[in-house]
Amino acid sequence: MLTIIGCGNLNRSDDAVGVIVSQNLQKFLEKHPCPNVRIYDCGTAGMEVMFQSRGSHKLIIIDACSTDSPPGTIFEVPGEELESLPEPSYNLHDFRWDHALAAGRKIFKNDFPKQVTIYLIEAENLELGLELTPSVEKAAAVVLEKLKKQILN
Repeated sequence: MLTIIGCGNLNRSDDAVGVIVSQNLQKFLEKHPCPNVRIYDCGTAGMEVMFQSRGSHKLIIIDACSTDSPPGTIFEVPGEELESLPEPSYNLHDFRWDHALAAGRKIFKNDFPKQVTIYLIEAENLELGLELTPSVEKAAAVVLEKLKKQILN
C-alpha cells in the first residue's frame, strides 16, 4: 500500500502546496483508480499523518518549507532524516508530521511504513493568502507529475 499525504495550510499562500498537490492527486485517482494507493489531505494535523500512515508499506509526504533556498526549489528527502520526537507538550498543534513519523514508528512498529519520502517545496510567501506564487505553483506541477508516474507504476 502506498499512502501519499499532503500537509499545509490553505490560508497561508505557499504553505498550501502539499494540500493542493494531494487534492489534485485525489482527482487523478478518481479517473485512474488504484486500489493500493491512498491519498490524504492532512492539513496541519500531525496526529492525522501518523494514523493515516499506519498499514502502508510506502509513505510520501508533501509540504512547504522555508530554508532560504530559491522559491520553488524541490527537495526529495528520506523520511528518517527528518523524523523527530516532539518535546513534551500538551498541545496537539505542536505535534507535526516529523513527530508523526518518529512516534508512528515507535507506536505501530512493523505496521508503520519503512520507506518514507518527503517532498518539500521552498515557499516564497507564507503570509495570509489563498493562491500559490508562480514559482511554487510550477514546482507543485513537477511534483504532481512525478507522483502520478509513481502511482501508475
